[in-house]
Amino acid sequence: MNIRKELLDELLKECKTPPDLFGEGGILKQLTTALVERALEAELSTHLGYKKHESKPEGQSNSRNGYSQKKVQGEFGVAEIAVPRDRQGEFEPQMVKKGQNRLSGLDEKSIALYARGMSVRDIQAQLQEMYGVEVSPTLISNVTDEVIDWSLD
Repeated sequence: MNIRKELLDELLKECKTPPDLFGEGGILKQLTTALVERALEAELSTHLGYKKHESKPEGQSNSRNGYSQKKVQGEFGVAEIAVPRDRQGEFEPQMVKKGQNRLSGLDEKSIALYARGMSVRDIQAQLQEMYGVEVSPTLISNVTDEVIDWSLD
């Protein structure tokens, strides 16, 4: 995946100083927050079996139920993220687990590996080797698809 030059230009047009890029309210922190939130949405869609604004599959009694706010320490400072919830309280996010207060980098690693041309199965094996975490191919695919869709908007 290559990020379009026009998208980068648009994101960077207001960045005049290093803090604009790396600072507390900088673009990198904003991007990290947005990417993590999109990844969490993809995880919930995988868990529920349908995307936001789609009809529930027949027999599915669980549904989305708003968001909870969570502060996590990332590479560019503390970020407040909106974590989606399900009505039955069964959703256990993997990107930012319950009780976790630091970003583990799984989403960033998945996206970076995908951008380098690795297959979903290769990414799954790499994450298992690096972090000892079992991540489903469907989840990896949904996360990378969400980020690609977001970057094309």
